[in-house]
Amino acid sequence: MAFFLPLVLVPLLIVFSSYALQFFHDSRSRLPPGPWPLPLIGNLHQLDHLPHRSLARLAARHGPLMSLCLGAVLTVVTLSPDTAREILQRHNAAVAARSIGDSMRACGHCESSVLCLPPRRKWRALRRLGAAELFSPQRGGGGARPARVEPRGAPVDVGRAAHAAALGLLSRTMFSADQDPATAREVSDVVDEASVLAAGPNVSDFFPAVAAADLQGVRRRMARLVKRMYAIIDEQIERRKRSRAAGEARRNDLLDVMLDKEGELEDQSTDEMKRHGTIRGLFTDLFTGGETTSHTIECALAELLQAPNSMRKVQEELKTVMGTKQQIDETDISKLPYLQAVVKETLRLHPPVPLPPYEAEATVEIQGYVIPKGTKVLINIWAINRCVDSWIEPNKFMPERFLGTEVNFMGRDFQFIPFGAGRRICLGQPLAHRMDEDNGVDMRERFGLALSLVVPLRAVAEEIH
Repeated sequence: MAFFLPLVLVPLLIVFSSYALQFFHDSRSRLPPGPWPLPLIGNLHQLDHLPHRSLARLAARHGPLMSLCLGAVLTVVTLSPDTAREILQRHNAAVAARSIGDSMRACGHCESSVLCLPPRRKWRALRRLGAAELFSPQRGGGGARPARVEPRGAPVDVGRAAHAAALGLLSRTMFSADQDPATAREVSDVVDEASVLAAGPNVSDFFPAVAAADLQGVRRRMARLVKRMYAIIDEQIERRKRSRAAGEARRNDLLDVMLDKEGELEDQSTDEMKRHGTIRGLFTDLFTGGETTSHTIECALAELLQAPNSMRKVQEELKTVMGTKQQIDETDISKLPYLQAVVKETLRLHPPVPLPPYEAEATVEIQGYVIPKGTKVLINIWAINRCVDSWIEPNKFMPERFLGTEVNFMGRDFQFIPFGAGRRICLGQPLAHRMDEDNGVDMRERFGLALSLVVPLRAVAEEIH
């Protein structure tokens, strides 16, 4: 017993000493205010399964710019439009890197993911490619129309149907073809599982010193999902390469464009797991992003089902504009201001990614406080979009607040940034917007890479009379 006692006491003494020294250092480094951290775990005990809401409650006591210790990771959180503007606009060059969770390193995915790459040459090239090829009105508009056919008569799982439609649109845009039902279902299942896994609590993210051990096995489980997704993409790549070799006509879809530019975007590798890494990385990101669209559609319908007056206004507007047509055309969107207001209000209340993580690549000063280099920076979009200084009755669903205003989600109006702002504004925002316009409801949320409802919404589609 006497032999083992020092083995226990010495590590404890080191931990508490490190904690005391860190607290002494932080108190003199002009960090933003925040709750008192506990030894070792910091402020982890003050977060629950919906961290965007937990952080909003803490900010009510400590202010809209707040610092915490999440395990061993110094974290600064902003929860107001003014501080978000200062970080994402004035200091965006210094706070533009993405804070990468350990699970995103599975199979080296972060090396080719536009979501993870630092804002360097490859990241800029992928952003330009996405803006020019994937989300242009010409490419996105034509493919969206077939996805808007809704089943009738029986209750529909709205989120799953919307996700299937989004994945179908993406598949046609990337590969010029729909996926077979089994593959489409597999992609949907992989995306759903990966979203929850990546956003869940992970010891490796809070204590980077032990990340290599992958104590919870999160990276190993994510690797299994990434390999499944890569295999689906690889099958499409090999099929296209065979058709090219056979002299078949080009389809001029995103896969053709990516194969043409692959040599410019990456060095060709003989490593099987790294071949076509840029195509795999981008296409995996795009499939994952499809979940954000389905979340918005599901939440919009859930809100409308609880607001009969708003539902009636949407129905009357649709009936007036569409007449006897069975579905909306892209040219109709500009004639549907109330529907557009519903989409905006849904995005305000239910931003798809409520808590995007950044990392400071240089030390910056925000409102007299210092954010040291290497600090994790969380932009609480959920709280910003509900700021009491910006919105009347901010927690109430009121589409009318967007009628007759120029407020939009392009990243200029910082009281409303559902897709983020600055260099890291969501790449898929234009396509997501086009897809989204398309008695008691459970609105509880499940946190993931994209928010979702705990209880999937099921509704019956009926004709508008």
